[in-house]
Amino acid sequence: MQKRLLDHINLPKDLRQLNPNDLAQLAKELRAFIINIVATKEGHLGASLGVVELTLALHYVFNTPEDLLIWDVGHQAYGHKILTGRKDIFHTNRQEDGISGFPKRAESEYDTFGVGHSSTSISAALGMAIASKLNGEDKHHIAVIGDASIASGMAFEGLNHAGVTDANLLVILNDNAIGIDPSVGALKQYLTNVKKGKEKQDNVFEALNFDYSGPIDGHDLTTLISELERLKSVKGPKFLHVITTKGKGLKQAEDNQVKYHAPGKFNAQTGDLIPKNTMEQAPKFQDVFGYTIVELAKNNKKIVGITPAMPTGSSLKFMMKQIPDRAFDVGIAEQHAVTLAAGMATQNLIPFCNIYSTFLQRAYDQVIHDVALQNLPVIFCLDRSGLVGEDGATHHGVFDLAYLRCIPNMIIFAPRNEIELRNIMFTAQLGLDRPIAIRYPRGRGHIMDWKQPFSELNIGEGVQLKKGHHLAVLTIGSISSNVENAIINCESNDYISHYDMRFVKPLDDTLLHKIFNTYQEIITVEDGTVVGGFGSAILEFVSKNNYNTPVRILGIPDRFIEHASVKQQHQSVEIDVESLSLLFKSIAPLRQ
Repeated sequence: MQKRLLDHINLPKDLRQLNPNDLAQLAKELRAFIINIVATKEGHLGASLGVVELTLALHYVFNTPEDLLIWDVGHQAYGHKILTGRKDIFHTNRQEDGISGFPKRAESEYDTFGVGHSSTSISAALGMAIASKLNGEDKHHIAVIGDASIASGMAFEGLNHAGVTDANLLVILNDNAIGIDPSVGALKQYLTNVKKGKEKQDNVFEALNFDYSGPIDGHDLTTLISELERLKSVKGPKFLHVITTKGKGLKQAEDNQVKYHAPGKFNAQTGDLIPKNTMEQAPKFQDVFGYTIVELAKNNKKIVGITPAMPTGSSLKFMMKQIPDRAFDVGIAEQHAVTLAAGMATQNLIPFCNIYSTFLQRAYDQVIHDVALQNLPVIFCLDRSGLVGEDGATHHGVFDLAYLRCIPNMIIFAPRNEIELRNIMFTAQLGLDRPIAIRYPRGRGHIMDWKQPFSELNIGEGVQLKKGHHLAVLTIGSISSNVENAIINCESNDYISHYDMRFVKPLDDTLLHKIFNTYQEIITVEDGTVVGGFGSAILEFVSKNNYNTPVRILGIPDRFIEHASVKQQHQSVEIDVESLSLLFKSIAPLRQ
């Protein structure tokens, strides 16, 4: 049996030994390799399938890693990883102690820039190109960016600067009309017209002083290689417009591009998704948000919903379907999303701005200046807070409590369960005099009968969940579940009290005074950074009020947490049920 071409390819230098006529066969093998691994190990699928030919052409034409190649976001870089020395370990992708799901500088010299968030590639590649010129080096610098990412403000900033330089920069637009959800906005319409040959206006990229070529078929290897070879000799900033199909080579992934962005396990031969557990399960927190905002918005005409390019991931898609004139997908534009919400709030609308916790970091200035400083009652719903699992360090939502807590006027609430999420959303839309951030985790809750009648919450009020006499455990958010189960594991647990503080800001000072006057030991538990987070807030309370009760802070230490399952990540920082159980047992007071 003849060995596959891919079996002989371990690095791009091996690829460059092939006859160009062999590349089409290699593309088939590479595509099959990605499909077979992702089918069983899970991960991102459609984006990498769509750039198989482009990946081969880039490494065939350019002298990587001497020439610097940057993939905007990492969803499309699986083929790149396989061709650059990681083929034999690709099955460990996104698993504990395995390779990252995104390009990562510490992992390979071929990963020239870490790209977990979008729209950074042009700025980074331009920085490298300018550095090469200053260093007297003759290198090529290539940024591959998608049509959804290029609509982001940062990408435009990079284009705007690059257009007035003579940097040796090639920007390749991977145009497939979809990011995770379908691309939106005027630029998407412009690119659609360009593809159809209907665009009557001047070319926007030529207007920015780029040497524009395309659009060309991104699955035609001969054309790709020929055009890339030509562009190597073109001076200054260049722009190549490439048309691809996300999910190329797997019919189901082509037909259902949203679902097959990260489909979970599927049959590699048929492409059919493997049915998941059909047992009735508690809902995902994102769906509780999605259904609840629709329920509230039907009764309150002032409610609007906003998301930056994540209508499916945030479940704002339910509102977009039922109340489309009041639900907005603004594309990959977190800064715009926040200030758009602020503008709406000035006109007495009630904006629910739903952004993944890790993505709100990109709009920090807007949160401070456009919302909090003006004391506008924007309702931030921060999905994917805490540790998020296999996407790893780039996607954890562990900094939100710390980076929001220091902002004046902010209310910060973390629901421990689905009912609490519904009730705080209900409370917020009744009318607040300042902004609020509601942070909740990725994944499912624990309550089957979650759709209970709404109940208004008192801002800044915590609750006691269990009464004890020696140790008080203070939690915030859904990590409460780990603590509850850990207490249950302690056979004689009458010495442990458990409090859900609910609000990180404002803290329930009345309840805290009662706690510190009652218990001999205090433990705080959070799924956020311990530097400046919830536990730090408790220590500030202790210092201000001169208490001397010992306080132990548990949470995410001062380091980035790598990819693994959420359970494994909790274990690694000792906030899992078993670790907490052992800790609580070690604190049990001596019996008389």
